[in-house]
Amino acid sequence: MDLEKILSKLKKLYDNNYHSINKRVSYALDETQNILNFDLDKLNLHEIKSLANTILDIESKKIHDELEDLIAKKEAIESKVLKKRQELQQIKYDVFSTLESKINTEDTQTLSKLHQVKLQSIDLFDILSETVESAIITSLERSKDSEASENIQEVIREITYQAIKEGSLNTIRTRKILATILNSAINVAEASPNNAVNILSPTLKGMRSGLMHSIERFKRRVAYMPLEAKHILIEDYDNIMEDLNQTDTLFMQVIQTQANESSSDIRRILVELNQKMHLDLEELVVISKETASVIRDRVSNFTKTAVEKADNALKSDKAKEAKQMGVQAWGIAKEALGSALKSAKNAIDKK
Repeated sequence: MDLEKILSKLKKLYDNNYHSINKRVSYALDETQNILNFDLDKLNLHEIKSLANTILDIESKKIHDELEDLIAKKEAIESKVLKKRQELQQIKYDVFSTLESKINTEDTQTLSKLHQVKLQSIDLFDILSETVESAIITSLERSKDSEASENIQEVIREITYQAIKEGSLNTIRTRKILATILNSAINVAEASPNNAVNILSPTLKGMRSGLMHSIERFKRRVAYMPLEAKHILIEDYDNIMEDLNQTDTLFMQVIQTQANESSSDIRRILVELNQKMHLDLEELVVISKETASVIRDRVSNFTKTAVEKADNALKSDKAKEAKQMGVQAWGIAKEALGSALKSAKNAIDKK
């Protein structure tokens, strides 16, 4: 049987005036079989696949066209969103710049308050590296030697916290933030080798404190998370729990990775600091475990509520379709196994 002829005739006979897929497919298939006089059960796998794909293409063409149109619109919207975010960032810069110009340069207390608000308002993720370098250099230039380390630790703590809390608490994102902050500090330390230890040690302590503060905040939010937002925890439960169970390992890995990519002097300093930090990470481990415990309790409560909904969901059309697909998959496997056993038996009989 000429497959191309079958498919061509099927397309010509396809009548979209019927209101249901069942009637459209049945009419086109029945008419094609009658005209060309072929049996559906005589077709091989390739021919059945081509037949099914042809029908799918006809039926889904309108949806595909609409989907492509929506994707194009989505990309255009995303581009506009990005542009608007950049504009929003610029507005924030301009506003804080104007406010700062209205404050006496010697009024350090008011300037400090304004800068704290600015730090909390502006999205740091895109400008993280530059922010860290500028903060460390400023701390070194404007602080007394005895105060510089404390200032660096505090500013890195705040930057780490603000950067992490703006998005999701997951390993990939947190690792990127910590690595960016540490890499920026290393760049400053490389340029000022005499101050390397005084730069890197408070940077690591600030990173640790900022990470702890972010996890503590996440724990508080989870504790009072409403039922409507439960999907945030349930959908990513395994990843969140895994991340919380290895925050200390993550922290030390970031330091070790950056050390391996640095000069020998910086590497030596970071390795020594990393060994010392190992003893100071107990508090980070404790807060992470407490947060994991809170999440576990919340998800447990959410799950009790979800059980009744799950019973109803199992009776839905979608669930029935999934069950049918499972049965069909089992049938395919059974058929394939039967064919294999039959072939093996025939081969044995021939011997």
